[in-house]
Amino acid sequence: MDSVRNIAVLGSTGSIGRQTLDIIAEYPALFKAWLLVANNSADLLIEQALKVMPHAVVIGNEALYDKVKQALSHTDIEVHAGAKAIAQLAAHPDVDTVVTAMVGYSGLESTISAINNGKKIALANKETLVVAGELITKLLETSTSVLYPVDSEHGAFYQCLVGERHEDIEKLILTASGGPFRNTPIEQLAHVTASDALKHPNWSMGAKITIDSATMMNKGFEMIEAKWLFGVKHDDIEIVVHPQSIVHSMVQFIDGSVKAQLGLPDMHLPIRYALGLPERRLPTDERKMTLCDYASLTFEKPDFNKFPLLNAAYEAARRGGNVACVMNAANEIAVAAFLKGELSFNGIYETVYKTMQFIPFIETPTYEQYVETNLAARQYATSLLK
Repeated sequence: MDSVRNIAVLGSTGSIGRQTLDIIAEYPALFKAWLLVANNSADLLIEQALKVMPHAVVIGNEALYDKVKQALSHTDIEVHAGAKAIAQLAAHPDVDTVVTAMVGYSGLESTISAINNGKKIALANKETLVVAGELITKLLETSTSVLYPVDSEHGAFYQCLVGERHEDIEKLILTASGGPFRNTPIEQLAHVTASDALKHPNWSMGAKITIDSATMMNKGFEMIEAKWLFGVKHDDIEIVVHPQSIVHSMVQFIDGSVKAQLGLPDMHLPIRYALGLPERRLPTDERKMTLCDYASLTFEKPDFNKFPLLNAAYEAARRGGNVACVMNAANEIAVAAFLKGELSFNGIYETVYKTMQFIPFIETPTYEQYVETNLAARQYATSLLK
């Protein structure tokens, strides 16, 4: 790295975004937060902007523009609003790296914009590849853009595969903590609350991803993301429950060897690794793992009956087309309703499954058809809640 890299942090007020700003602050000679983007968290966006003094900020919710503009009026920081502004600034010539940490479907347009303009992308928005993996893959084939995964599991796969031949891969082994309900009897899940589901045993994350972890939908998303990132079939991705969250994922090769990447359950590690690529790993004084502290590392098969959204994810991966887009849209609606107390925990799967069966199948969607599918799936899923 010969000069300071300008970083666009899309979703700066979320869990990944906040930790990305930690990493940027840790290496001021290497990185500069050039753009900060938030959707609704105007107060935190203002606070972050006054601290790091980026070139620009974008508030996704246009109704909050005046609030942010006024709060930053005494600075030289540009203030913008809306999805189009996010996509345009992510593609700005001064931006070197785009960290896509926006939640859900909302990250798709800006990621496509960054790819079309040859940006390095640190992908923390797994839904981008879940929703439109085929489209994103095709765009990358004709772009100078390079995509590096920020998810701890996909960062682990990436590290395990450095120096290996693709044809030597037998399977990817995707680890899962099992979430807060790993040991909860299946008959009790109908009665769990959002408060129960938000108590993740190992990770501190945002509400949406924490609920996805509780249903194991998040692991289904990660399976689909891995399929597109590493060019493997969904049948060659095995999910295993690893309650300690120390082994972040593994790769098994055709000779029987298994490579694993280990580390503490701390997202600073994969963010730091992704930002340092392709040149080097970045040294840190943060606490590092000592194997003696983890004398027992255990693994078990996931319960597909208890967590049926795993079945839904494999079905979406098998069918292809716009099915995963439908699944993601319905899940976003269902999780939001569950967090508000308007839907049961089991109702999340029921909403997703019914929506997947209802929305017409499109084998090779265009970008516009992904947009239409997303809207139709959200509308249908919302109608199921009434």
